[in-house]
Amino acid sequence: MLLDFFPSRRLTIYLAKMFAVRIVAVLAMLVLVLMMLDLLSRTADILAFEGNGESELFTYVSLRVPQLIQRFLPYSVLLATILTLAGLNQNSEVVAMKAAGLSAHQILAPLLLTAAFVALASFSFNERVVTRATATLKAWENVEYGVVPVDPDTRLNVYFNDGNDVLMARELSGLGDDAVLTGVTFYERDDAGMITRQITGSRATFANPGWLLDDAQVFDVVTAQSTAATEPLVVAPGTTISQVELRKVDPDAETLAQLSRSIDALKAAGRRTAELEGKWWHKISGPLSAMLMPLLGAVAGFGLARSGHLFARAVIGMALGFAYFVVENAALALGSFGGYPPLLAAWAPFILFFLLGETVLVRTEE
Repeated sequence: MLLDFFPSRRLTIYLAKMFAVRIVAVLAMLVLVLMMLDLLSRTADILAFEGNGESELFTYVSLRVPQLIQRFLPYSVLLATILTLAGLNQNSEVVAMKAAGLSAHQILAPLLLTAAFVALASFSFNERVVTRATATLKAWENVEYGVVPVDPDTRLNVYFNDGNDVLMARELSGLGDDAVLTGVTFYERDDAGMITRQITGSRATFANPGWLLDDAQVFDVVTAQSTAATEPLVVAPGTTISQVELRKVDPDAETLAQLSRSIDALKAAGRRTAELEGKWWHKISGPLSAMLMPLLGAVAGFGLARSGHLFARAVIGMALGFAYFVVENAALALGSFGGYPPLLAAWAPFILFFLLGETVLVRTEE
């Protein structure tokens, strides 16, 4: 019987159903409260754009809620674990199950199975919903909650380096040789980094090399005079097509497959990708953290309730769960600047706390 993790079908369904209901309830409570607080801080910014109204507020909620679900689902599983096991312990149901011959692992098995389904659903939800919502919301925020460009290849607030010089534009549309910049500003700088000339224009096309400004306005810093160019002017001649095609990658707005292609492209261009590789691995390890929560919160479900230590056990379980998230974020931060290899940064906290949870469970209950 000790090797049978699901000795009773009825008990498995009972525990799994109880656990799932609490996960949904806790998640709904957290998302509702946090969404209200977030909306209070964003409403003024959204309504500041002329024409925005109640429908735009609902649009913001629809884009923000998936992000909140992604972020707080593991916390919900942790809190649901503590509520479920503490309730079972308080009502002596854990004692009854152990008296029937069930081990601590057998009691936790239905919770772990439910958490595995939650992890799988979380991964699918992140890939299909959260990435799209994040990309749309960030594009909307970049235009200060105004009109989002229809072209999916349009990039906002871009800049390119040409030696000491800097080329900036409000918007980049098109790909390759067909790329077009609007709202262009080019800064010529000397070796000391001081700006010597500022060249502006409403539109620039890729001249390969450089960018061709049709209506350039030149401001000379030394003479403090501004003049209009009499003919089209080419700026940033050191800009290459690879700089145009490469973009700033937002791992939260890309699926696992898209992020893989972005990492390969950046590697081919000689860019550093340690942070993105850590994020790639975290797209897998992050949802799987839901499976750790029943193990880390299990300490709340065992021990005699009448001993008076139930609350202390619940606090310990909560502390273990939150410690995991702290260590996970710290490891990802260290991995982002090369302190850890990306694979280690994403998976070391998971393995460490899995072993820690197993150790606590075995030594105290098995």
